[in-house]
Amino acid sequence: MNKIRRLLPLAALPLALVAACASATAKDDTTQRQLRELMDRNEITALVDRLGRVLDEGRFDDLRAIYTADATAKTPGGRADGVDALIAQASRNHSDDKRVQHFISNVVIDLGSDIAELRANLIATFTPAATAEPRIAPEPQFTLGEVYRFDAVRTAEGWRLSRVETTPVWSTGTRP
Repeated sequence: MNKIRRLLPLAALPLALVAACASATAKDDTTQRQLRELMDRNEITALVDRLGRVLDEGRFDDLRAIYTADATAKTPGGRADGVDALIAQASRNHSDDKRVQHFISNVVIDLGSDIAELRANLIATFTPAATAEPRIAPEPQFTLGEVYRFDAVRTAEGWRLSRVETTPVWSTGTRP
């Protein structure tokens, strides 16, 4: 009986090791999923940040690295189907005779495995392009508050926006 009592813990050891390994694997899987979600959210938020920068700086061809080829847009500036039409629309609405500064905030992401829905707030301020005195900033002519809604998809190149729709909430001034 004493022999059995001494050997019993040794017999249970393989079962305990299997259970510990299974628990560690489950924790590793959870950690991997959490890391992937954080990375996905970061990449998607960076797309929205880059969108604001591209629009502010007038680098509209860079929209190809933000949107999918078949992306759609519906904004106060019109409707566009496909990234080429989207670039043309952005070029029309952000001409050289005016400057627009985009403040995008409160990005909320509903994330699926390979798709995401986003909501963000936008304040866009329109000013003339330049003043006679380069150190004096021009006064804003028009400011618009909108809600951005995006769809995003995971592609072979990473996350890309596939749809944007804006809903105006308020404005002040005269739209140029």
